[in-house]
Amino acid sequence: MTESADTDSRQLWCVAPGCYELRHAPLGGRGPDMLTVRTLASGVSRGTERLVLEGRVPPGEHQRMRAPLQNGDFPFPVQYGYQSVGIVEAGPDGWTGRTVFALHPHQDVYRLPATAALPLPAGLPPTRATLAANMETALNAMWDSGAGPGDRITIVGGGVIGLLLAALAARLPGADVTLVDVNPGRAELARSLGAAFALPDAVGDDADIVFHTSATEAGLKTALAAGGVEARVVEVSWYGDRVPAVPLGESFHSRRLQLIGSQVGSVSATRRPRWPHARRLAKALVLLDDARLDRLVTHVVPFAQAPARLPELLTERADALAILLDYR
Repeated sequence: MTESADTDSRQLWCVAPGCYELRHAPLGGRGPDMLTVRTLASGVSRGTERLVLEGRVPPGEHQRMRAPLQNGDFPFPVQYGYQSVGIVEAGPDGWTGRTVFALHPHQDVYRLPATAALPLPAGLPPTRATLAANMETALNAMWDSGAGPGDRITIVGGGVIGLLLAALAARLPGADVTLVDVNPGRAELARSLGAAFALPDAVGDDADIVFHTSATEAGLKTALAAGGVEARVVEVSWYGDRVPAVPLGESFHSRRLQLIGSQVGSVSATRRPRWPHARRLAKALVLLDDARLDRLVTHVVPFAQAPARLPELLTERADALAILLDYR
């Protein structure tokens, strides 16, 4: 039995550089193995979604950078996003009434296969659960780094991914973790997550593992300078269509640094044989069981106001971390 296809939804679309609009669209019918989800909140991934809004996804990356349930095509118009939490209004036995996470674009009600939704762990607030895809990125980067107990770990870039990496790294027994950012206002937040804080000009050069998340040339230079001999430097940033200068001169070779890329689209090679994407995402939800992470959500925007308010919040000058769209 299928439900009516007449139910209307509101969808957030990028329609031109710097311009969003809300569009109305019918949901379509619901098959027997599909869910109807009423959204509570969705998270805006500030770095990636800024590049999408600016039309800066390179043509060669149009297919690889598609969100799992994206509508439309790059550059425009495109319905993007991948951090949605909602309540199941209809579905197979056992699903109705459950709160779920889905890699769905920003939309107030939607239908998707039950296999594409993950129930939230007991006690996890929907607002914090919107960070699940960001936590999945941080978890994958940790695996790529090979970081372990006792390591000296430096994280350059105090955005959401950098702060989640700091929280994960600080859980390693005996690890010395330092968050580096140009904004001294990140210091207290870093310390609350168990990490020290440093400005770029105060960074040492003896880290075992370095993560770079700032998506800036200056940040990458700082990250390479922070690594000790034969350290691993994990580049987590995505620059879109920018071509950053990579400082591989000076002591890069003599220190035998390893510079590797980490991207969440593929599970880290160290875990891939045993960890399908669904298992990794489920673990990311479990890792969000930490009330300190609520502080990463700095701005809440009613969904109806998203076209007017999001463009400014996504600019580089805005002092925002995680941005939450509220559908209630």
